[in-house]
Amino acid sequence: MHVTVDGEEVPVRPGQTIAAVLHTLGRSRIFCGIGVCFDCVVELNDVPDVRSCQRIAADGDIVRTRS
Repeated sequence: MHVTVDGEEVPVRPGQTIAAVLHTLGRSRIFCGIGVCFDCVVELNDVPDVRSCQRIAADGDIVRTRS
């Protein structure tokens, strides 16, 4: 499985959240981890304002961060 983060293809483990993927890349913006704070918001598959801590990565996802 893989996702693309800001143009970079990254391997992911089944069940891993998008936020966890970002954390492994050193691009973590996780504060609460339960979807309350909105610090982890990304664009996912052209959908803006998705809370990455609440989304399980799917093969082929395209993630754009705001950093």
